[in-house]
Amino acid sequence: MSRGDRRERGELASELAAATSELVEVTSERVRKFSETAIRTPANAVTFLRLVFSIPVLVWVLQEGHSTWGTFTGWLMLWVTDWLDGWLARRDGTTRSGAFLDPLADKVLVLGGFIALAINEKFGWIPVGIVAAREIFISVFRIVEGRRGVSFPARWLGKWKVNIQFLAVGLVLFPPTADDPGVHDVALWTAVAFSIASAVDLVYTAYRDYEYAS
Repeated sequence: MSRGDRRERGELASELAAATSELVEVTSERVRKFSETAIRTPANAVTFLRLVFSIPVLVWVLQEGHSTWGTFTGWLMLWVTDWLDGWLARRDGTTRSGAFLDPLADKVLVLGGFIALAINEKFGWIPVGIVAAREIFISVFRIVEGRRGVSFPARWLGKWKVNIQFLAVGLVLFPPTADDPGVHDVALWTAVAFSIASAVDLVYTAYRDYEYAS
């Protein structure tokens, strides 16, 4: 192969790489419907509705004092809409407000459900206190370290933690398993274990990435 042929192929490869890059950028712009600073997005609207709807559901749980299909359905809707706002965020483009509001809504819903069941003597106060302490610690940690420039990308362990917490409450409200304290205890302490593990994972990852960046 002559030197001219090699030069021509090299130029062709460069042009192809540039065209591919431009196509990716255009595609990203078309896919992203909202900027990172947007607040009025479908995902945030669903998150807001979840918070509003959680009030009557949690009051209903407290007033009933026992599981019913109504309270279980209400809790299931709160759980499913957690998936919905995540899907909307991925479809339209994630935003800073959504990255803050969605985890906040999860904390409010989960802690509200845990505390309501503890008041109704379905959950023990010690595991509920551990979960609550974890959520408060991580919230403060995010604020403090965020000011230092530490980023907190979503972790798969955190996603599992939230779903197991929702499941733990759901099993107590689900009529077929409502009168099985063994199932409740296993679900609750599994949620506690994932809460602690995800906290350790988040703190370790944040410090590791910070040290690597600096």
